[in-house]
Amino acid sequence: MGCIPLMRALRHRNYRLFFSGQSVSLVGTWMTRLTVSWLVWKLTHSVVMLGLVGFAGQFPTFLFAPFAGVWVDMTDRFRVLMATQLFSMLQSFALAVLALSGVIQVWHILVLQAIQGTINAFDIPARQSSMIDMIENPQDLPNAIALNSSMVNGARLLGPSIAGLLIAWVGEGWCFFIDGTSYIAVIASLLAMHMVRRHRPLERKGVFRELHDGIRYALGFVPIRAVLLLLALLSLAGMPYTVLLPAIVVKVLHGGPHTLGFMTGAVGLGALVGALYLMSRKTVVGLGRLIPAAAGLFGASLVLLSFSHALLPSLGLMFVAGIGFMVHMAASNTIIQTIVREEMRGRVMAFYAMAFMGMAPFGSLMAGVVAARIGAPETILAGGVICMLGAALFWRKLPALRKVIRPIYVEKGILPELVTGLGSAAELEQESEH
Repeated sequence: MGCIPLMRALRHRNYRLFFSGQSVSLVGTWMTRLTVSWLVWKLTHSVVMLGLVGFAGQFPTFLFAPFAGVWVDMTDRFRVLMATQLFSMLQSFALAVLALSGVIQVWHILVLQAIQGTINAFDIPARQSSMIDMIENPQDLPNAIALNSSMVNGARLLGPSIAGLLIAWVGEGWCFFIDGTSYIAVIASLLAMHMVRRHRPLERKGVFRELHDGIRYALGFVPIRAVLLLLALLSLAGMPYTVLLPAIVVKVLHGGPHTLGFMTGAVGLGALVGALYLMSRKTVVGLGRLIPAAAGLFGASLVLLSFSHALLPSLGLMFVAGIGFMVHMAASNTIIQTIVREEMRGRVMAFYAMAFMGMAPFGSLMAGVVAARIGAPETILAGGVICMLGAALFWRKLPALRKVIRPIYVEKGILPELVTGLGSAAELEQESEH
């Protein structure tokens, strides 16, 4: 199949099927995310409850992801991925039944969000680790990751906008029902794939020993540790702005569900632009400096958002925030997937899930409590400042990180050997653990 350079990963049949199915399913997922936030605000008018629901939906990812990563490394990634899609579909249909019957209460949402968070703990490392199995040429992995991010954020643009209209037209329950139905597309795409099954390891040390080895590797290898820590900081301090958006929309911008849809859609549009930029890149070289630059841009947009009282400037700042977080997240993902050892891939991507989604519940909970005391805009301001400080610290560490990463790029053929006397990737990796 001929395809433009921006979409060269679509040359691979399995990835093309996955991309098609997920594109449909993720629109429904983003519809549900906005609908849940709006429904909780409608039922409670409480920023604390918004934070609590965000916590319930993401804390299980933090709790179970490390064990899920071990399981993904020890078993068939494809079967794990199929199971997570089936269970996610059932969770969405449960929300739909409760909402359409008119009996839904906040505790129902809390329980079902916790169930979805548990599913995500297994889904994220399985999906991220499976990406390399879906493409025949590892050189196309960065493009596949960028394409995946563009897919997520294209859905992030469409989903909330559709949900905002449907909530006002037919109510929240049909948004949940459409989400449940959308999982049929990704399940069908997975069934149509011709996956090469990986050989399981002949010798297993046990779950806790494997988990210990994974933690030691991720925390001991300086580049992976630094990337994960900055991503965790942004998830903890910056991303809770999403659970405070309903309060910002109603109290500051004096809007309703349509306005909330536009705000979330602006983030998705910015993220899509960021993903398109990453898709246009032909190499992973240079992504290191994009990580702190994008994190700083994300933090600065949140700082300015906290002072905005008009819709148009707020939409523009949401657009910039989408670019910043998208580029930061996808660049982090690409570098980690490029330098990680294959036998540690599932566990490290589980730690990536913990940093990306697992820290967010603590941030959501804290943001809800803090916002109830000092206000939502002030809480977003504090989070933006923290993100900018973390970006500055990472920038200072870049020279040392490049020294460790360069030999890995050389061994993988990404860079020519330009520096004589440089240690091997394995040697520098061992040195970085001390």
